[in-house]
Amino acid sequence: MHKLSTDETFHFELLRLLAHTTYGGADVSEVLIAAEEIVPGDFESWSVAWNRRAERVLSQVPKMKNPVSIRDAMFRASTYSRAADFFLHGNWEDPRIASLWKRQAECFDKAIALLDNPGYRKLVKADGFDVPIIVFPAGKAGDGKKRPTIVLGNGYDGSMEEIYHMHGVAALERGFNVVVYDGPGQPTVRRDQGLGFIHNWEAVVSPILDYLEKHEPSVDMSKVGLLGYSMGGYLAARAAAFDQRIAAVFQIDGLYDFTQTPIFSPDKGLGRTGAQDLAGTQAILNNPNVPTGFRWALGHGLWAFKVQTRAEFLEKASNFSLVGVADKIQCPVFVGDAQHDMFFQGQPQMMAEVLGDKATLVTLTDEDGAGEHCHFGAGRYTNYMMYEWFEEKVVKA
Repeated sequence: MHKLSTDETFHFELLRLLAHTTYGGADVSEVLIAAEEIVPGDFESWSVAWNRRAERVLSQVPKMKNPVSIRDAMFRASTYSRAADFFLHGNWEDPRIASLWKRQAECFDKAIALLDNPGYRKLVKADGFDVPIIVFPAGKAGDGKKRPTIVLGNGYDGSMEEIYHMHGVAALERGFNVVVYDGPGQPTVRRDQGLGFIHNWEAVVSPILDYLEKHEPSVDMSKVGLLGYSMGGYLAARAAAFDQRIAAVFQIDGLYDFTQTPIFSPDKGLGRTGAQDLAGTQAILNNPNVPTGFRWALGHGLWAFKVQTRAEFLEKASNFSLVGVADKIQCPVFVGDAQHDMFFQGQPQMMAEVLGDKATLVTLTDEDGAGEHCHFGAGRYTNYMMYEWFEEKVVKA
């Protein structure tokens, strides 16, 4: 595959942003222009380049008259604003963490209000916190038809707005309602409520299902699929182990035990030896010679788990395991496996082995452009595989 940056981490994140073009979240040349402006491994140049793209798109909006043009521009400005925030979390005091997110949400809300069947935000009460969701009804507004519904959750670093473009639009095209959400540790809840990740994700998903059951009559509660993206593969499976209302789980991709992944390897990952106290942690974050992926994974992880040191982070992350939990899952599980997943290699196979007949292990390959983590860049192929499986296992069952 053509490299979008000489820095491996930047290449991967640029591919991720380029993948937004498939379902209206970005445009090809805008992504490539930003890629040219970014200095490999330089977090500040990344933010400046993407902020420039967002501002450029927003400067065009006052000239637009057609609501389709405005909607498309707002979706792109939202994506580029999120991108500008992505590498900033190593410094919790950076004011852009709040301001860029406020702008991305405002742009996204203006866009979804202009959909043929507009999406809308709700705040769902959970035990001690709130779960923000966005509901996207399928079909024509007010048609009263009960439909299968896909609940989409992101993972370690992504947002509910992002996952709308990755898998939400494709579900709507197939006649499924879509609900996206953020839980503790994820972008909206981390900012608005100051909460880091929790491992007992049923505390997030079950209140969403309660809300859908009581307040969304278009949802066929016998046909609810739950998708987890990246680390969200663990989160979705964990929720399904404790809530039997979930008819099917999509792990994109399969994740069984978070700290047993290459991310935490003792040689190159977050589990490497060295100082784990506050001073040692900050020394890593402030050292430009530390590999980009390591600096980012640590900096964002501290922010998302709301801890100050690598030792605290490793302790909390160790709870994100399905050992002794996965066998409680009763529904079918689509276990995605990326051929060259640099984060979760081997995890899908572990998950499938534990699940037995409940698992459908699907390896997506480089030949189909789907071999990267979360199959970035192969959205249409991945959605075809996922949703036809769902139709077979749930919709037509």
